Amino acid sequence: MRDAFDGLTTVGSGSYAPDDVHFLLRAMDIDVTDVEEKERLIQTQQRHYSEMISQEHPPSDTHKSLYLQALAQNGARMAADVQALALALNERYQGSSIALVSFVRAGLPLGVLLRRALVEMGRDARHYGISIIRDRGIDSVALEAIIKTHGAENIVFVDGWTGKGAISGQIRDSLAGDARFPSEPRLVVLADPCGRAWLSASAEDWLIPSGILGATVSGLVSRSIWPTDPGLHGCVVYGHLAEHDVTQAFIHSIERERALLTPQAPALPWTCEQAHALQHSAVAAVERISTRFGVTNPNRVKPGIAEATRAVMRRVPDHVLVRSRDDQDVQLLMHLTRQANIDVEEAGDELGPYRAVTVIRSVR
Repeated sequence: MRDAFDGLTTVGSGSYAPDDVHFLLRAMDIDVTDVEEKERLIQTQQRHYSEMISQEHPPSDTHKSLYLQALAQNGARMAADVQALALALNERYQGSSIALVSFVRAGLPLGVLLRRALVEMGRDARHYGISIIRDRGIDSVALEAIIKTHGAENIVFVDGWTGKGAISGQIRDSLAGDARFPSEPRLVVLADPCGRAWLSASAEDWLIPSGILGATVSGLVSRSIWPTDPGLHGCVVYGHLAEHDVTQAFIHSIERERALLTPQAPALPWTCEQAHALQHSAVAAVERISTRFGVTNPNRVKPGIAEATRAVMRRVPDHVLVRSRDDQDVQLLMHLTRQANIDVEEAGDELGPYRAVTVIRSVR
């Protein structure tokens, strides 16, 4: 197994346990870019988002409290969903090993939990964290090393959730014409409100506890960074956040919940009719919001609780819409908008399958 990864200098497992994941990312030193300046450079097409990164600050006490509240509220659900997905993968993958390939960072916690569940079922499951960058593609150096070790037929891609389906589209584009992979990417997620994943535990837009933190629940690594020279994509290791790290504590919390579960039924892929209905509802919602606010660049619309929340933390938001202000699953988003002096509009059914949407401000 070592041969395929010889010569690849990586960040190892970050703050995860060594068996939980192998990050196929190299450590990078990169100057931080102010959030507003980053937004200007992205929207004026002077720089790609993957070439820049902003400072990631420690979560505030309120943010930590809301994370713990989300974990208490939805941890058991996440455990049940992990088990249902693992049962489905155990049935559908019959090779000698299963290679879980998580996209950094949102896929990491789910990938770790799936590996543990599959190992418990007696499977040889390995987990890798790799980069995928919108408009640029999957890290081919990392992917080829995994294929050499496990075979493409034993790979399943893992992400936390879908928003508009951009990542599933990027996987499809990256693998187009590669006969080693099926035409429809085998992407597994916890929540798929837009109907673009191969396998999901549900279509509901719900508050995934790991989705409301960044590096401190994802091995202390940044999102992936486009390399300036050939080789693995990169990341920043956030040692300054170590005292706030809950990466392993989160995994242990969900594992404790999973140990208490009654027998679960395996998750099932969407039927064609289900996928079409979900896709239609999601596209219609994004189009309604885009039309209303005069948005011509779809990348400025961030639907779904996790994407809407991350957009407020990392980008320059203009509008934040929620289905209901009283929804417990959007309380972190409400807290962050109050901090940033952003008005929140209660939009009800206008949001379609989503419970929250952030529209990025135009800074052209």
